Amino acid sequence: MTRVLSVTSECVPLVKTGGLADVAGALPAALAGQGVEMRTLLPGYAAVLAAQADAEPVRQIPDLFGGPARILRGSLGGTVLYILDAPHLYARDGGLYLAPDGKDWPDNPQRFAALCKAAALIGAEGVDGWRPRALHLHDWQAGLAPVYLRQLGVQDLRCLLTIHNIAFQGIAPAHLLGVLGLPAQLFNPQGFEYWGKISALKAGIVFADKVSTVSPTYAEELLTPEFGMGMEGVLAARSADFTGILNGIDLDAWTPPYQTPAGKAPLRKALRTEFGLPESDGPLCVVVSRLTGQKGLDLLIEALPVLLDGGGQLAVLGSGDAGLEIAFRDAAARHPGVGLRLGYDEALARRMIAGGDAILVPSRFEPCGLTQLYGLRFGTLPLVALTGGLADTVVNASAAALAAGVATGVQFHPVTVQALSRALSRLCALWRQPAVWDRMARNAMAQPVGWDASAGAYADLFRAMTA
Repeated sequence: MTRVLSVTSECVPLVKTGGLADVAGALPAALAGQGVEMRTLLPGYAAVLAAQADAEPVRQIPDLFGGPARILRGSLGGTVLYILDAPHLYARDGGLYLAPDGKDWPDNPQRFAALCKAAALIGAEGVDGWRPRALHLHDWQAGLAPVYLRQLGVQDLRCLLTIHNIAFQGIAPAHLLGVLGLPAQLFNPQGFEYWGKISALKAGIVFADKVSTVSPTYAEELLTPEFGMGMEGVLAARSADFTGILNGIDLDAWTPPYQTPAGKAPLRKALRTEFGLPESDGPLCVVVSRLTGQKGLDLLIEALPVLLDGGGQLAVLGSGDAGLEIAFRDAAARHPGVGLRLGYDEALARRMIAGGDAILVPSRFEPCGLTQLYGLRFGTLPLVALTGGLADTVVNASAAALAAGVATGVQFHPVTVQALSRALSRLCALWRQPAVWDRMARNAMAQPVGWDASAGAYADLFRAMTA
């Protein structure tokens, strides 16, 4: 059994801001059947401690960046969870990364360096009678762990860094080198120095044994200036150790309450009622997303008339950019075929995916994406941009794919208003061919979107790293 410690800043069902949490929550159980024992290390946010009230201390750390800390042992489903209980770093109101004023916590470098230091201590010395053979590091928040392992002289432990979104790079000012206990000799362009500052993500890319990201296409995109966000050269230097492994979803948690697409009818009707939408003979499209430019939702606002003129409707759940919130609010006020709920509601999101006919994901970039996978699982046809994991998971309704009977959704490229408008027009045209739409929805529901294949790829990687 290969022992792996997953080091993550968020994890379902305890704390979540994005897809990282879903992956961190699902992967340990998925790997258990692949001969990998994965335990998880997570910061002791208030919500985590409240949910893990029975967690027991297994290690004391007298001073961890400004105060004492403990490692507690709890549980995550059927697997072991370690919690870094450091009240001076995590016991506060606000978000995981953002203060109540919406800005980054000023001590985020220390907060996540602490997570990395705790991971390195577990890797070096073990905890609770257990020592991992490898660390699975998620995003910049875990990126400094290989540096701390070097300082501790650990040579028999391997590290895999997984990049979930390269837009977040853990940049900190150089004057924190001493505060974070980082070696000055590694603060250079070949180390973790990035334009005169510390980059925790670059530290992980440079010093981890292997680097992965969450889809094969995103791995290719990250090697280009368009998507690499300044890290393309660093990744190119590690290209021999860099791979893309597609995310999956928890099939048990995402099981549709119907066996065939025809079962959507009452759920579609209820969803229209919930959003105040009139009956329509066009497709009911849903958006469950952060309202940001990255998600391409400004393009959707401009292309919306094409959907509505084609008989389609739109139900939106999300929050984010103030300008986009206003734009969708205005659209809902002006068009009876548009409904909006600002904020996030997990139960409503599930009702939307179950009752919608299509789910729209027009992202400018999307490392993997999970909403299109939920859509496939529920026979809710994804309309997606041709990028990242969206390109890897949706079979476009091209003439060839339709003739072969294998299409599962609609893709568009480039990511422009014009291309999205054409895709929405195609979607409405497909809806007017019930037999074609039904075949696509059945194909979607049959597509494998679980963790089996991806967990096997991770297991193979961990075994090769630790052989």
